[in-house]
Amino acid sequence: MKKQEISYPLGTRPGDGEVLEVTEGVLWVRMPIPFKGLDFINLYLIEDDQGWTMVDSGFRSQKIKDLWEEVFANHLKGKPVNRLICTHFHPDHMGLAGWVCERWNIPLHMTFGEWTFGRMLYLECAPEVPDQVIDFYTRIGFTETMLDRVRAQGFGNFQKAVHELPVGFGRLEHDDILTIGGSDWQVRVGRGHSPEHACLYNEEKNILISGDQVLPRITPHIGVYPAEPQGNPLRKFLDSIDIFETLPEDVLVLPAHNDVFVGLHNQLSYYRDHHQERLARLKAACSSPKSALDLLPVLFDRELSEKDMSLGIAEGLAHCHYLVGTGELERTVGDDGVWRFLCCKEARSKVA
Repeated sequence: MKKQEISYPLGTRPGDGEVLEVTEGVLWVRMPIPFKGLDFINLYLIEDDQGWTMVDSGFRSQKIKDLWEEVFANHLKGKPVNRLICTHFHPDHMGLAGWVCERWNIPLHMTFGEWTFGRMLYLECAPEVPDQVIDFYTRIGFTETMLDRVRAQGFGNFQKAVHELPVGFGRLEHDDILTIGGSDWQVRVGRGHSPEHACLYNEEKNILISGDQVLPRITPHIGVYPAEPQGNPLRKFLDSIDIFETLPEDVLVLPAHNDVFVGLHNQLSYYRDHHQERLARLKAACSSPKSALDLLPVLFDRELSEKDMSLGIAEGLAHCHYLVGTGELERTVGDDGVWRFLCCKEARSKVA
């Protein structure tokens, strides 16, 4: 059966710091973020009887605080924010969580994996990059120039992007039901883009607040990083698709980036096809040993900027680790200490 094509039924979007009502009791707020290519984030407010539940907070900056104050003053009908939910730990989502909680004297609600990971990154910031981090990037094939850039960035960027986090939180778990304004919102936890990404589904309103787990026009970033150097996030992401395919095809999806859309199943199918196509490219390229850096032109048809190159290597590594997990690739270590990937059939022939 042909899946519903993606469409954008609202036909518009709010400007920076502006508010648009998606449906009764659900507001879409757009805030700027300092990321090239993704220059804004969508945040949401859900009306309750005595106040509002905020979903994600935005990046840490005085400009965004000021924009929030205008939203608080002009769009909350004189009611307070009485709950903050963060879908995941990334700074554009959790950056102002501590400030919002202090501002309204309210709790922060997240999954355990997201809160602990964000809290860890906030606390472990240091002036110098740890040797283990440099070792990781050396193993995945970074050049000396690239390693120098890693050292120059230091190890405190997360703390700069995130307001001090609360020492406690309210735990969200998969299938939890939150009643907001007399309507039930079910927590659906996806993985891969982040450890335990919380989405919110309302059957009555037929709405899914999807955060970064499901986005139109682009695929969520799936990468391997020093905190979990041998992780397999792509497997977790592809497995999570099943969690969202059970939702109605015509559900209105409220994503963190780009526009509110209909066509969830179409996008989920695209994710599967997109990653399978790239896995096939990798298998074809790894008839001889290749590092994650070597595989960049295999995965990407365009020239990458310095920042995009680092993200691209992380994504390439995630795809390689998926194939190691299925037994289709073998990870080897050369005399230079760099990880290289080889089709297992070729590896066995080489040994024989």
